[in-house]
Amino acid sequence: MAIFECTIDDITYRNETNGWTVLRVRIDKDRVSAVGIMPFVGAGERVRLTGEWVEHPDYGRQLKVSSCESIKPATKTGIEKYLASGMIKGIGPATAKLITQHFGVNALDVLESEPERLTEIDGIGPKRAAMISESFQEQLEMRNTMMFLQNYDISPAVSLKIYRRFGERTQEIMKSNPYRLVDEVSGIGFKTADRIAAAIGIPHDSSFRIESGIKYVLNESAASAGHVYLPLELLNEYAQRLLGVDESLIDKALRTLILNRSLITVPMDEVTAVYLPAMYEAESDVARRITEMIRASSACEYPDADERIRRYEDQEGVQLCDEQRDAVHAAVSGGLTVITGGPGTGKTTGIKCIISLMSRLGEVLLTAPTGRAAKRMSEATGCSAKTIHRLLEFNGEEGSFARDEDNPLKAEMVIIDEMSMVDIFLMKSLLKALRPGTRLVMVGDADQLPSVGAGNVLKDLIESNVIPVVRLTEIFRQAGESMIVRNAHRINRGESPVMNSKGTDFFIERKETIQAASNTLVQLVSKRLPDYMNLDPLKDIQVLSPTKKGDVGVWQLNKLLQDCLNPKTPGKGERVRGDTIFRLGDKVMQTRNNYQMEWSRGIEAGLGVFNGDMGFITGIDTEEHTVEVTFDDERVAEYDDTVLDDLELAYCISVHKSQGSEFPAVVLPVWNWPPMLMTRNLLYTAVTRAKKLVVLVGREDCAKRMVANNKIAMRYSALSRRLVAAKELGM
Repeated sequence: MAIFECTIDDITYRNETNGWTVLRVRIDKDRVSAVGIMPFVGAGERVRLTGEWVEHPDYGRQLKVSSCESIKPATKTGIEKYLASGMIKGIGPATAKLITQHFGVNALDVLESEPERLTEIDGIGPKRAAMISESFQEQLEMRNTMMFLQNYDISPAVSLKIYRRFGERTQEIMKSNPYRLVDEVSGIGFKTADRIAAAIGIPHDSSFRIESGIKYVLNESAASAGHVYLPLELLNEYAQRLLGVDESLIDKALRTLILNRSLITVPMDEVTAVYLPAMYEAESDVARRITEMIRASSACEYPDADERIRRYEDQEGVQLCDEQRDAVHAAVSGGLTVITGGPGTGKTTGIKCIISLMSRLGEVLLTAPTGRAAKRMSEATGCSAKTIHRLLEFNGEEGSFARDEDNPLKAEMVIIDEMSMVDIFLMKSLLKALRPGTRLVMVGDADQLPSVGAGNVLKDLIESNVIPVVRLTEIFRQAGESMIVRNAHRINRGESPVMNSKGTDFFIERKETIQAASNTLVQLVSKRLPDYMNLDPLKDIQVLSPTKKGDVGVWQLNKLLQDCLNPKTPGKGERVRGDTIFRLGDKVMQTRNNYQMEWSRGIEAGLGVFNGDMGFITGIDTEEHTVEVTFDDERVAEYDDTVLDDLELAYCISVHKSQGSEFPAVVLPVWNWPPMLMTRNLLYTAVTRAKKLVVLVGREDCAKRMVANNKIAMRYSALSRRLVAAKELGM
């Protein structure tokens, strides 16, 4: 990194939303561009810039600025140019000249310490002087705050977020309790706040630190492992490992958090479950609403179901098996039903029959957790399906929807597909939007990986035995001709898949070194499979990996596949963010829920882009420093620097992130992964994402070890327990 002290000639461009600024400055007698997040600097100002030289494809050599420190202008010319920049209300070029003529090089000192003296200048009265003083002080406070934050290695983008949240109180809050950032500023985690606190001198055993660390452990366990709660002993263990303080201090902090209802405890057999309030409320609410729906189920009847099913079979030329007929009966005659089964077991045929029967009584709404899953549901049934967020009319605030108990969905039945992906919070919102008497049918594969979000809703509902569950196990002839379907069921039974049979759709490329596996995988995607099956390597082939790290992990494979499938070419727009180069035409994925992000789709507009949404970069604006993404459901969203970290390349995605999606061809590296990734349900989930072709690349013995390992990671969730308890109490 190089450091330069220079004067700003002018501001070429500034994005007021994210602070991205293009300056023209003089460095070593050359007039050059400096670019970066510098929201509070103005023309004529002296600055100290830290950055590195880069070559922009359109604008040539630029200084990419990582930090900017303001230095007071020292000359009359510099002060006049700064005052005339338009950043201070009440001062334009003419007034700037009058001020510098009257006060000379002391003009800025007068504005800071003796603003009332501005009235010495003709045309500036007390009211205007006060306005100028207020604006100048505000700018000064902004600058001081940004400089203060940069001292603690906080990026300009995050510094801007912090300042916009706390304003002039930023330094006071940072010095007293920087852990507030974790709860109140998006993008700040406990570890960042902890680093800031250590630099400021907050004691290692501060109650603020310990309480924040305990809440972080619970939040992180939900985000990374899907836990709704943690047993008290385990929470203590994790907190001690994170915080490195005496157990008595953690006990004291826990008591404080429980006393002020920042944590909630519930006795469960031999353990005490510790919840964050939002988790406790969501799980309790889901259990209560399901119990109420079970109680009301007796009012649901469909007396001529057998006759209607026969008519449907005659009209459609299909023959339902006994399991499918049971599923239809349960759905139309009950308030709540789970239909579960693996690939090829006729779930879609059953759903189509249910829709036909229920449409006589009123509207049937179809929904799924993701855009890809909803689109697939629409194509399979021939009926319109929406994402759950869209169905509930998401209004831009986390967990907040226009549809709720005061404005419920007007439907006789709601059918959810890919139910294994639904977490506890989304389930709560959906149940709130159902009016009494609406039937709910939940369709999913219970053997897939659980939801990315907290909870284990489908598995808990099935295990509770409080609602009808119909398992579809019969594989239909046409589906049974596919080795993908047959192998998926073999894997699920703990049997090794049959691979490389002539004329089938399930293969393995055996490789004994990880480098050979990586090279082969890239060749398969870029050349061999497109030639073999006339597949589009970007749209039809999806690489999945169990892990993000390593030579055949998501991050490395994305780099290799991007270089091969969408290489750097002259004139093709690029945007660099950290270690990632985003390029026009790249396949990308949103990696967290952003409830405030705006999107458009023709004349339609809305808010919210969600974890797992996939699309392509269709525009890069090098002047506005924005990236345009068109998602699979044709929504178009614009990313600036404040949200670009939420985007990742998606030539390769994790198996977890592939849930709810289906691709013509899936390529999966199989290697000696960490133990928690060598599981049957992970391999099963990956295989069932493919419609036409599966290719494993790597070691066959590792694939067999995954099949043999039916250990499923424990998720701490009490929904099943709550439902059973409610049933026993006759609630």
